Amino acid sequence: MTDETAGRPENTIAVVGAGISGLLLAGALRARGESVIVLEKSRGMGGRLATKRLGNAVFDQGAQFFTAKDARFRELVVHWQARGVVTNWPAAPAPRLIGVPNMNALGKLLAAGLDVRRDCTVLSARRRGAEWSLAIQHQPALRAGRLVLTAPAPQSLALLEADGERLPAALVKSLRALTYHPCLAMLVTLSGPSAVPQEGLALDEGPVRWISDNTKKGVSPGPAAAVTVHLSRAFSAEHFATTETDLASLVLPTLAGWLGAPVTHVALHRWKFSEPVTTYDKPCVWRPELGLGLAGDAFGGPRVEGAAISGLALADCMTESSRA
Repeated sequence: MTDETAGRPENTIAVVGAGISGLLLAGALRARGESVIVLEKSRGMGGRLATKRLGNAVFDQGAQFFTAKDARFRELVVHWQARGVVTNWPAAPAPRLIGVPNMNALGKLLAAGLDVRRDCTVLSARRRGAEWSLAIQHQPALRAGRLVLTAPAPQSLALLEADGERLPAALVKSLRALTYHPCLAMLVTLSGPSAVPQEGLALDEGPVRWISDNTKKGVSPGPAAAVTVHLSRAFSAEHFATTETDLASLVLPTLAGWLGAPVTHVALHRWKFSEPVTTYDKPCVWRPELGLGLAGDAFGGPRVEGAAISGLALADCMTESSRA
């Protein structure tokens, strides 16, 4: 594609979502000469590769680590390790990989050089002839020849159905069947060190699914502990609307032995679409007749690696389609 044609709407690919799936896809397409714009509703990049600062404490509040079992994904990990943004979790089993200095570092690396527009909430996607028109909150509409949705499937469907866009009935049925587990993430600051193991701890019973100390992990500067607590699927679903204060009173007493030091602050993040319950039977969806693609962990598989594989698979499908 020449510089003269790259900026035309019909030659633009709009990618909704700057998680690892959307960023890897956008990067792969841009490397192949495509004009790509990534639209992200939040201020951060990386999706579940999320990090939050509260005062002097820093928390990995989303994905705590990721794995690299797929050969293609392992090649990317080796590159990221060479760049110094990925390493093995200290004291944890070797397959556990983390971002340096935090999980969000990888999202920032993948976004470098891309046209990523943050604070950009897409309200609806309308197919108009050979183009897509995206309504964006408080901003002019964006026109693009091809559209990729990497948000959770219910959110992606809502964008398409807001204007009555009619997808094939079988595809709509399959996408509607993709549901998600929620996850409540409590971010707990202590007045001193915790008793949480350096490698984190998975709990099999009670309201807590996972607990890790970001100070021992190397994410938070310390000396006081900054502890991430992920609540279990069942507990998160039952208490998703429970207030932060009430959740603290329910959960923190069960963790007294692990926290060790007095709690000085508690914050809460609600992940509504934390993990897909089931996945689509293919790693992505590409409908060339509509110029529409869908990708994410509900297609490639749960966890960071699945989302990454899905984004790369869709980039390949789109490239093959354009060459046909």
